[in-house]
Amino acid sequence: MEKIASFTINHDILTEGIYISRIDGDITTYDIRMVRPNTPPFMEVAAMHTIEHIAATYLRNSEHKNSIIYFGPMGCRTGFYLLTRELPSDIVMELIVRAFSSIAGWEGDIPGTTSIECGNYLEHDLPTAKEYAEKFLLTAKNLTVQSLKYPE
Repeated sequence: MEKIASFTINHDILTEGIYISRIDGDITTYDIRMVRPNTPPFMEVAAMHTIEHIAATYLRNSEHKNSIIYFGPMGCRTGFYLLTRELPSDIVMELIVRAFSSIAGWEGDIPGTTSIECGNYLEHDLPTAKEYAEKFLLTAKNLTVQSLKYPE
């Protein structure tokens, strides 16, 4: 089998940030890298689950909801993927910052956390999700469209 694109990135030099992982026609995949790969501690599953619920809900309720295809976690527990359709990168970066600001300041119930709505509804950690979001915002707020390229 051919090696998939995400396995061709040198994870030993990858740092926290937002990167364009791939472009397939009108769909762009963003790599939202919240922790440095291969450098423990990795993100806790329950907090990632909470980030997924809040960010996906936020993005799919934004003014660009029709351009949001998917938001979900990386199996390596270092970040998330965001897939968008026909949305300029500067807008996507702004949306990511807004979504993570929303997570950092979240109060109240986490969206989609009943047994009817979620297949693992008891595994959430809002306080740690908020900590991860606050830390990531320190990086994300300083990024530019020019920084979306993977390091070589």
